[in-house]
Amino acid sequence: MIDRVVAIGGPPGSGKSTAGRLVAGRLGLEYRAAGDLFRAEAARQGLDLEAFGRFAETHPEIDRELDRAMQALARPGHLLDGRIQGILCRRHGVPVAYVVVTAELAERVARVARRDGQSVEDATRRVREREASERTRYAQFYGIDLDREPADFTVDSTHRPAESVADAIVAFLEAGPAERAR
Repeated sequence: MIDRVVAIGGPPGSGKSTAGRLVAGRLGLEYRAAGDLFRAEAARQGLDLEAFGRFAETHPEIDRELDRAMQALARPGHLLDGRIQGILCRRHGVPVAYVVVTAELAERVARVARRDGQSVEDATRRVREREASERTRYAQFYGIDLDREPADFTVDSTHRPAESVADAIVAFLEAGPAERAR
């Protein structure tokens, strides 16, 4: 049993959700994704993801409510998928294993284009706009700079299949504290 909440972050298209679901399944953790809550609220309000992201820039209650809901789940036995959930756990004093999945921009854009049935040009624009919007909101609403918040473990998924990314995360989580500190 993992003795802390597991939080997986990373930029759009990095593979964090795919890896997170695999890790949760392998370790018997309950998987929850901030992105799922955000998408559901966007649909409830009749907005596409881009429009809802722009709306959220001027309505901090959107992010704050979503993050409150996610943080209410922050306990052992849960894997939280969300760019800032690990950081928020730390700030709230919740024991967390904060993992970041990353990938090169070109690979992330290609994944988003395939997943969403878009051209690479459209996916590039959308990924960049989403990242800019999220960074602005995180800085403005929480004082979070993603570049200054170190993960406990980072894995680059650019040239690795999802199963290999999940293997690396599981190995990190199952390692003892001394092994994790290396």
